[in-house]
Amino acid sequence: MDLHFFLDRFSEPWILAGGGLVVGLVFGAFAQQSRFCLRAAAIEFSHGSVGPRLAVWLLAFSSAVLGTQLLIASDLANLSEARQLASPQSLAGAAIGGLMFGAGMILSRGCASRLLVLSATGNLRALLSGLVFAVVAQASLRGFLKPAREWIAATFTTADIGGNDLLAFLGMSRAVAIGLCLLWLAAGIYVAVRSRAGWWRSIAALGVGLAIPLAWWFTDSMSRQAFDPVQVEGVTFTGPSADTLMLFLSPPGTLLDFDVGLVPGVFLGSFLAALLTRELQIQGFQDGLSMRRYLLGAALMGFGGMLAGGCAVGAGVTGASVIALTAWVTLSAIWLSAIVTDRLVDGRKPQAAVSGATSGMPV
Repeated sequence: MDLHFFLDRFSEPWILAGGGLVVGLVFGAFAQQSRFCLRAAAIEFSHGSVGPRLAVWLLAFSSAVLGTQLLIASDLANLSEARQLASPQSLAGAAIGGLMFGAGMILSRGCASRLLVLSATGNLRALLSGLVFAVVAQASLRGFLKPAREWIAATFTTADIGGNDLLAFLGMSRAVAIGLCLLWLAAGIYVAVRSRAGWWRSIAALGVGLAIPLAWWFTDSMSRQAFDPVQVEGVTFTGPSADTLMLFLSPPGTLLDFDVGLVPGVFLGSFLAALLTRELQIQGFQDGLSMRRYLLGAALMGFGGMLAGGCAVGAGVTGASVIALTAWVTLSAIWLSAIVTDRLVDGRKPQAAVSGATSGMPV
């Protein structure tokens, strides 16, 4: 991808932020239309159902991993310098952070990306929860929670086992990985057809997934052509949410980058999609008890996501797309914790009551 036309006319930070904005628009619009949500898929699976919510997640996940692996196999992107592969990652943080994130996701009725998408449609519960998530993430990254995060993360890392590349660890070829991705995609298509998820919702789910390789492709191209060093990265929301928050709180001159463009892009994409489909609706909390639940969940996600090195999308999809070991540990921990938390917190409620409580939230 030749970016010299833009590099000759605009500064590199603005190009990076613009690229993040475009990727965010794609992700946000398709996520809003598909109702993409790991929490919804986990609850559906927990209740013994294989339905449209699980189909959407499978389609998004498989297209993200398949698209990324095809990028690498065709030499359209070199992702060996991505943070998930190039530097030691915390296995302890992946496991513990994933467990915390999964529990918080159930309590707040949406993962970090879903809260951002819902905020743009007028959901004030998601907006407040998202702000708490960003504040706790920032405190975990650079604030008073940083020592606790670093202490946990340092206990067991991939440096102790020789790296974070799961393909190398298993001795698996990329062709085999692509074959497995095709099987996951086929499973997603089968579930979508069987559950009558709908053709547009299924296409939108594929669009969510393809936003991940689009981000990898853009940032890798910038890393090769820009004068200043550029981090090769995909779509994630824990760090970017914290950085975007600081952009609004810091004096002018705060560094613009891909992450800072991503979050507003997702918000704008979701807003435009909801506006065009007439799905904008102001919603708030039902009572004080539900508010405490949401905010506790958001706080758990903020610390857990930063500890794990990513959220349900950042680790669970983007990290998994480069077959990073810690990402798969985080994803497994999120699924396990979400299912257990749902059974403990909401398991005794009638399904209709649970669905009603999440009206306007991830469904």
